[in-house]
Amino acid sequence: MRRLHELCEREYIRTGEDRFLIPGGPAFAGQKVRVHILAMGDVGGTLALAMKLTGADVLSGIGICDINERMLARWEQELNQIVAPADPEAFPPVCKVSPEQLFDCDAFVFCASRGVPDLSEKNVDVRMVQLEKNAEMIAGYGRQAAEAGFRGAFFVVSDPVDPLCAAAAKAGVCPDQIQGFGLGVMNGRAAYYAAGDERMASYRTEGRVFGPHGEDLVVANSIRSYNDDLSRELTRMTVNANRQIRELGFKPYIAPAVSSGALSILENLRGGWHYSSVCFGGAFLGLRNRRTDAGIEVEDQPLDEKLFARIETAYRNLEGLL
Repeated sequence: MRRLHELCEREYIRTGEDRFLIPGGPAFAGQKVRVHILAMGDVGGTLALAMKLTGADVLSGIGICDINERMLARWEQELNQIVAPADPEAFPPVCKVSPEQLFDCDAFVFCASRGVPDLSEKNVDVRMVQLEKNAEMIAGYGRQAAEAGFRGAFFVVSDPVDPLCAAAAKAGVCPDQIQGFGLGVMNGRAAYYAAGDERMASYRTEGRVFGPHGEDLVVANSIRSYNDDLSRELTRMTVNANRQIRELGFKPYIAPAVSSGALSILENLRGGWHYSSVCFGGAFLGLRNRRTDAGIEVEDQPLDEKLFARIETAYRNLEGLL
């Protein structure tokens, strides 16, 4: 059996038999957090809606920014017109913020995207098609964050998540501030398919996902009784889930915006266990972790040799991006 800490190329502190801590990064210490979201397209708008409805316990307010003024005005009005019947102030307020105000916040969420392939394009990894344009864009905002002296959390939701985390770090954002949110939906998709197949039922209670939000994703049917064949089958189903939605004639953004984005980010801010990408030194690696006042605590369960080898391959393929 091997453990994830063997891949970590930076200082870490063991905090328990099955956990270790990577020191550094912003800490919120139970305070309510102001979040700013960049780009109110399909993903950004859905994410903002889900955060407003489910984040009142941890959010003091939500700022939204978009170059399309009409789009921005639409979302500001509609989101603020969502009011609980018994408590008009039950949900966090939403306000428009200018590009110059983007980093006047505790946590910044990058949802901007260019070059999303048309639904007519078949058999392409949509996530990677967007890499060049999105990397150029996030680098610009990374430089803006660094120049502004931003010390908050820099969250990446746009595809491809892990390479974009690396691009933000190269642009000057401290890697400890950056986390990528693409793995939550992969956990959701794996759970969805596992629920329909008795052979994979163990995933619902013992399964895990690791690695990038894309072709190198690693799904484990169980970390207690790992089955390599079943896990690879479930991985294929999970990776191809977005293609199935596209074949129905729709862009698959709802589950990613909510599972990977809103729900995972809110759990991160609460200090709860969730899936996101963390800087291991040589690359950003997606895994189960939680934010603490001292840094990011990572789950470090003993792993089957075949499972560890799959995760290591994914990690090595991500190296070189930082």
